[in-house]
Amino acid sequence: MNFQKNINALKTMLRRELNRTFRIWRQTLIPPLITTTLYFFIFGHLLGSRLGAVSSFSYLQFLVPGIVMMSILNNAFGATSAPVFILKFQRNFEQMLVSPMSNHIILMGFILSGVMRALLISILVMGVALLFTFLPLSHITLLITSGILAAITFSLVGTVNGLLAESFDDISWVPTFLLTPLTYLGGVFYPLTALPVFWQKVSLFNPIFYLIDIFRYGFLGLHAINPIITLSLLGSLIIVLYGCAYYLIKYSPRLRP
Repeated sequence: MNFQKNINALKTMLRRELNRTFRIWRQTLIPPLITTTLYFFIFGHLLGSRLGAVSSFSYLQFLVPGIVMMSILNNAFGATSAPVFILKFQRNFEQMLVSPMSNHIILMGFILSGVMRALLISILVMGVALLFTFLPLSHITLLITSGILAAITFSLVGTVNGLLAESFDDISWVPTFLLTPLTYLGGVFYPLTALPVFWQKVSLFNPIFYLIDIFRYGFLGLHAINPIITLSLLGSLIIVLYGCAYYLIKYSPRLRP
């Protein structure tokens, strides 16, 4: 399959996923906006006025980057995990595998669809945040880069989860028992220095902490970890996850009769 045909196949996959996102917009767009509005109102506005400032920024300003990153992670994961599993469950994945499309194009289609949905939701969430507070942009290039890399990472996590899942319960296991706890313990609602020393060290083993930290640095210029270290870890994680997803697409017997 030549280059132009691969590009057309990739565009078709992206068009299908975007159409699905907007076709069921009540499920894909509205719930994240309602949830984040409640976060901003309850934690940022009501409680934030009592908690005071964090490093010269209001608590609401400190909270916004974590909430936006949380929406990126959740939506990137959700945009790939369920669709991949449904394609596998309905035996449609086999048709993609026997088509002239390369496995890399199939994987890139899933990744980019997750990235587009995650970034779309994040823009809407930031629009909601602007109704509550002003958002400074200290390092806009790093902000955009870290947001895209985070979306790629969790699009890959969702893809791997969808490829490995054997039932719909397996799809819900990761966000319920892994993604949500790690997100809440990743510094969304508090600075690292607010924790005892022992738990500060434990937080360093939480990958989501690094994503939130570098994203907050892009907004506010505050960071607990050197951004270069975070970008290096992100790049390494993406390479590992991409390799796992590609291996499963190419060799997994679960995708073949």
